[in-house]
Amino acid sequence: MANKNILQYYQTTAQSEVRGDLAYAVSQVGNEKTALDCGCGAGADIAYLRTQGFVVNAFDIEEEAIKQCRNRFDGDNAVILSTASFSSYNYPATSLVVADASLFFCPQSEFDQVWRNIYCSLTTGGIFCGSFLGPNDTMAGPDYNAEDFWPNDLVFNEDELRNTLSGFELLRFTEHNVTGKTPQGLPHRWHIYAVVAKKINSL
Repeated sequence: MANKNILQYYQTTAQSEVRGDLAYAVSQVGNEKTALDCGCGAGADIAYLRTQGFVVNAFDIEEEAIKQCRNRFDGDNAVILSTASFSSYNYPATSLVVADASLFFCPQSEFDQVWRNIYCSLTTGGIFCGSFLGPNDTMAGPDYNAEDFWPNDLVFNEDELRNTLSGFELLRFTEHNVTGKTPQGLPHRWHIYAVVAKKINSL
């Protein structure tokens, strides 16, 4: 069961505004409107994708997240939800993969296979829209209490990430390196690479 910090996170992000990168990614998808939301949380991205006509598969490792999404999208047969981790999920073919602030928590030892699964799930010309944790982020530092949220932090520098994305055409690649406060009011430095990319060849 999710602890109080995770529950608070879901409450504060359930109605998040649509990110510009996600809106742009949606605009790049062709006529086949199928999406996969990796680490869906309380379902803000699912809600937006449904307004755009997408059938959405979504998963999260936290049972509480899937519980909230089942309540939120009750009766909507175009939302298919699963409780699963990145490594245990059975990836369907899809034209759009969304992984915002979720691959941060994929165990390093599992990432290569997870990334292959994500890549292979994308249809020809499919779009990836996601974000990756940079080394200067508070969550990558020694003082971050991972037990308050999730125990794994997957960190990339820019060269590593660009190499990982070698099977894609980069449509947007933005580095965010700013300080501020979390939705819970805690000070935080964000170092995040936001990516929108189009699949171009096999791994």
